Amino acid sequence: MTARTGQQYLDGLRDDRTVWLGNEKVDIMSHPAFAGSLKGMAGYFDWQNTHAEDCLTPDPETGKPMSASLIVPRNAEDLQRRHKAFERFARYSVGMLGRTPDYVNVTLAGFVARNDIFESKGDKTYSDRLRRFYREVVEGDLSLTHTIIHPVVDKSIPDTQGVNGECALKVVRRTKDSIVVRGAKILATLGPFADELFVYPGVPQPPSVNPDTLLAFSIPMNTKGLITLCRDHYGVNSSAGDHPFSSRFDEQDAFMIFDDVEIPNERVFIDGDLDIYNGLMRHGWAANIMQQTCIRAAVKLEFAYELCTRMAQATNADKRPETAALLGELWAYSQLTRSAITAAEAGAHDWGNGAFFPDDRPFRATRAMMPGWMVKANDAIKTIGSHNLLATPSLDAIDNPEIGHLIKTYMPGSNGMSARDRAKLFRTAWDFAGSALGGRVELYERFYLASAPRNFALDHMFAQMEREWTEVPAMLKAIGVD
Repeated sequence: MTARTGQQYLDGLRDDRTVWLGNEKVDIMSHPAFAGSLKGMAGYFDWQNTHAEDCLTPDPETGKPMSASLIVPRNAEDLQRRHKAFERFARYSVGMLGRTPDYVNVTLAGFVARNDIFESKGDKTYSDRLRRFYREVVEGDLSLTHTIIHPVVDKSIPDTQGVNGECALKVVRRTKDSIVVRGAKILATLGPFADELFVYPGVPQPPSVNPDTLLAFSIPMNTKGLITLCRDHYGVNSSAGDHPFSSRFDEQDAFMIFDDVEIPNERVFIDGDLDIYNGLMRHGWAANIMQQTCIRAAVKLEFAYELCTRMAQATNADKRPETAALLGELWAYSQLTRSAITAAEAGAHDWGNGAFFPDDRPFRATRAMMPGWMVKANDAIKTIGSHNLLATPSLDAIDNPEIGHLIKTYMPGSNGMSARDRAKLFRTAWDFAGSALGGRVELYERFYLASAPRNFALDHMFAQMEREWTEVPAMLKAIGVD
């Protein structure tokens, strides 16, 4: 099987995974809260088939169609082929879904491209395992989520230590054919709706770290002892017209608990090796994954700009200088993101072992700036929409014979816009930025690529390492200042 349909994806979720929502252990396929999310994720798989010319590509080994997000990039053509796929995938949800399968797929493909890191000690065991797992994902068109961060209990101590060393995921027992792990990891976005949980390095660790916490592996979501603890669900049982995002696109976030989970050795890719663990994230991970994240961000920012422009036109507010300036600011964010993508792809090169990744510098700069741009986009929606976001009837009310004619009379838009078109527009804006799901998505944008201050600090560190900065003394010397 390759390039699954939505129904095939749903069929693959019918298992005995352990999922908690509130204080209830639930079956995700029958619980009413998850119905819209499942429909939305199934739609993603149908979308890739509808737009196969963009989203799918022949599997080099079998010739069957596979997701283009699983291309192992070896040249500029591969990157452009992926670009086309990422653009189309992002347009399915106008960027509101942050953890569609192509997100983790591109990480996995990048790790396969850098299999030399796994073989750096002269042992091919782990890279061979990773390659076999990659083939499972390709041939099954599996949906992966990841969880890569230890729970943060006390910021004054290392996250691998936690409380009495009990929180961080670690090996507690070994058998001839497996390791047994215990602990927790955050944050598995898409967790309840994924086929596999992929655990891999999140941040470099110091030499003093407990080697039993240095792990990379993947397991099915229904593995015994794996517990998916969901946050409150923000999906709503409502029409797509009234809630275009909340009715379909709550991808859910989950705290993952490993209650003595047995991992077959075949699925273990890093086991205690500090050099490989740290090296994996330092040699191209950001350059590879940020092509997908920036393309999604550009699609989302462009949608936000158009949404704000249409809202302003609906009340003739676009004629005001302050509104026009706000709209221009949003447009600038979208184009700066597009420019970073163009620059990064133009500077793409072999990062080692034939892994052809973009230049990471434009992406790293965008990674630190983007959270602020997303927050400002939401703020612009609220500023331009103002009280109108709170005075928008449901589409069903407009169709109601008792009240509908009054709504059409008193709630139209400017320039001949009907009350129905105005309601669709402002309801979309509210669901984007003001609903429970909109608030969750904003928080996701702030932190899913680490916090902005941390990324700025890393950017400074990398900038100092990349070259000598000698312009200041050179300038002073040139003008004769001793």
